[in-house]
Amino acid sequence: MKFEITILGCGSATPTLVRNPTSQVVNVMERYMMIDCAEGTQLQLRKYKVAFQKIDHIFISHLHGDHYLGLVGLISSFHLFGRNKTLHIYGPSDLEGIIFGQLKASKTFLCYQVKFHPLVNYSSELIFEDSILEVHTIPLKHRIYCNGFLFKEKKKDRRLSKELITKYNIPVEMMPKLKNGEDPIGLGWEDIKNQDLTLPEHRSRSYAFCSDTSYLESIVPLIQNVDVLYHESTFLNDMKDRAKSTFHSTAQQAANIALLANVNSLLLGHYSARYKTSSEFEVEAKEVFENVKAVEDGDVISIPI
Repeated sequence: MKFEITILGCGSATPTLVRNPTSQVVNVMERYMMIDCAEGTQLQLRKYKVAFQKIDHIFISHLHGDHYLGLVGLISSFHLFGRNKTLHIYGPSDLEGIIFGQLKASKTFLCYQVKFHPLVNYSSELIFEDSILEVHTIPLKHRIYCNGFLFKEKKKDRRLSKELITKYNIPVEMMPKLKNGEDPIGLGWEDIKNQDLTLPEHRSRSYAFCSDTSYLESIVPLIQNVDVLYHESTFLNDMKDRAKSTFHSTAQQAANIALLANVNSLLLGHYSARYKTSSEFEVEAKEVFENVKAVEDGDVISIPI
């Protein structure tokens, strides 16, 4: 029942010796999904032992180099490894030409399919869905078109009590209805209710990724009550004017968004290279919102059931 975020890079535009630019891998019950793919991401995948051959979906927030310049290299490596599964890429529409233009220029003919899903809307939309998970865009305010992403588990089934199912001799064909919350129907079960045979469903978990963006309260309804919010904090609050002019946020502003959205916990990242440690970001944010972690490369955050 894993829901886990691995931070591959938490820096901003300029890589440093201790921080790579932005990339993360979200693993929801063995569904591996990458968010952004900065230069150097392949090395980070190996360094932190992420099973990157399992990545089938890549979400690119925007077309600044520190968020996508590692993508074509990763696509090429998948080819060299003999990948045969389709790779789905979601990103701004111009990214499609960048990817396939580079592959064409190098005469690289992939041994697998890349399916590109252009993102063009300025309102939130559902862009991925399967039996357990949904991914929605979170429109952000940056110098160019930019989205965050909300990963949200669907409502889960009630859990069957094997002991009680056996005790009341419930047939297999009735179990899907029980999981859906229905009462058993049939002779001899008139007094038996669903709650007599099942346990409450596990809660549905959620993760919101927001980078890069100015302070933007319009995202609050989209991320309300999420378990974990990652929000960029490129600067500390003494540089809030610089943050505003570059369409970025401060740690204090990120904390204020977390407070307004009533999230369970806040992750900070995308630090400017001028900051050598992240501890100051955590201190500043905790003045507004208590449950804060300033992440570093290699951190793994698990969301419990």
